[in-house]
Amino acid sequence: MNRKASVCDIFCGAGGLSYGFAKDEYFELVVACDIDKNAIASYQENHPYTQTICKDISKLNNAKLKEFGNIDILLGGPPCQSYSTLGKRQMDTRANLFREYLRVLKSLTPKAFIFENVVGLLSMQKGELFSYICENFEKLGYKIYYKILNAADFGVPQIRQRVIVVGIRREFDKNFIFPQATHKNFVSLEQAIDDLPPIKSGENGNHLGYRYEACNDFLHFVRKSKILSEHESPKNNANLIQIMQLLQDGQCKDDLPLSVRPKSGYTNTYAKMWWKKPAPTITRNFATPSSSRCIHPRDSRALSIREGARLQSFPDDYIFCGNSSDKKLQIGNAVPPLVSMALAKAIKDYFKGGK
Repeated sequence: MNRKASVCDIFCGAGGLSYGFAKDEYFELVVACDIDKNAIASYQENHPYTQTICKDISKLNNAKLKEFGNIDILLGGPPCQSYSTLGKRQMDTRANLFREYLRVLKSLTPKAFIFENVVGLLSMQKGELFSYICENFEKLGYKIYYKILNAADFGVPQIRQRVIVVGIRREFDKNFIFPQATHKNFVSLEQAIDDLPPIKSGENGNHLGYRYEACNDFLHFVRKSKILSEHESPKNNANLIQIMQLLQDGQCKDDLPLSVRPKSGYTNTYAKMWWKKPAPTITRNFATPSSSRCIHPRDSRALSIREGARLQSFPDDYIFCGNSSDKKLQIGNAVPPLVSMALAKAIKDYFKGGK
């Protein structure tokens, strides 16, 4: 490609998958689409030169897509809740949104595409759904490559496995190579968020500022703002605060005295994270101890939005729009920027013939 490679991101969310392509001058983010108005507002704040469309993807007709000219790279991760092993795993409306991805792909005929989703997609309908999706990609003229990537392998302080499908149009195919792991030693929770000031449940710590200067590679990456923001812990009731304070590093509700042990919830709920290990997979519930392992091991509270964003590797100057629930949804659904950067480099190397 002599010109910049044009990129379209559908199901774009707040822009995590777009991040690496936006930061590399080889690419030009032309257009992004999502149905969530708050996610689109976040995308616009962080990618101001990309045209955005806030619309149900099924209502985005092919004629409108053609207005954006030749698209070289299509990005997208259709909603994954229907495929998650933690969900009902039903072929509902969201589960069928891959068909819209196929429609857009057929209309744009890019040189390559990236399709991201949860690992549960591989086992949905005993593997038949994933095979069906790949077969339809192939029918559109693409050679298909797929691999499970763990975000922790790329410096994200979180164990997060996702299946990444890369399609290369057959006339351009020459054996795509997925990015290789860059981190044998995973980034721990402590390395990722210890510079943020200790706060209590319900406390806002933005005015306290950072505890110390960036002192590791991860902090050097995320500390792109001198002003701390979004560092406020949800206000919890006295009973939950007592539970959080009783738990030790890495413990869960089953380790609590019977007198205070919650009667409901999975083993992995009402649980502290490990200070010396990466975080477990971040979801929209990263500030809800009754729904996920998200209790801060040092401060005995639920995570702040800034901490959730950090654990997804979003830099501190990344802006999220909407209310607290909107922001947590955008963060939990995102592709970590450091993973996006690795994928963008792999796509660029593929087309440039570099290493």
